Amino acid sequence: MIFNIESIIEGYAQGYFLMAEDNNAELAWYSSRKRAVIPLDQRFRYPKSLQRVLNQNRFSVAINRDFEGVCRGCASRETTWISEELIELYLSLNKAGWAYSFETWQGDQLAGGILGLAIKGAFIGESMFYHIPEGSKVAMVKLVEHLRHQGYSLFDVQMQNPHLERFGAYIIEDQEYQTLLNKAMLLKCNFI
Repeated sequence: MIFNIESIIEGYAQGYFLMAEDNNAELAWYSSRKRAVIPLDQRFRYPKSLQRVLNQNRFSVAINRDFEGVCRGCASRETTWISEELIELYLSLNKAGWAYSFETWQGDQLAGGILGLAIKGAFIGESMFYHIPEGSKVAMVKLVEHLRHQGYSLFDVQMQNPHLERFGAYIIEDQEYQTLLNKAMLLKCNFI
């Protein structure tokens, strides 16, 4: 399948997402009848133990300081849906101003990060990882603060898992997701 930037953004703006079944599979479009979202209002929460880490200011935050490093960190798992072809697409989307890495750093070491696409008022989180414990958790808290500040209305994390649930992620049906996505597509937010 041939992808170009315009068709990729159009697909995501309609609620689809790209992935490979496994690291070597061909990319394909997917959608889901249920989506996980992180609330950007008072329902967002995080583990109390993380507040101590936040208060210690052990991590600094950056956007796109090491975009490819975040892509590779997200793909560095025993089983991954982020293929080499998808990393190349993310790099192209990053150069075109659609894909971003929201990173935490400890000194000169990449601690963790979140990879996603920013389209109008929606941030579609593709994946996250950490090299240093708490790195991705701090990135999540700081990313939510950033999205609020920039006026985003939707933080789509696609699929629920116990880690995301600790941050208040919840499942919505496709009809509600499409309503939220359509509202987000009416906004004009800038990620940076």
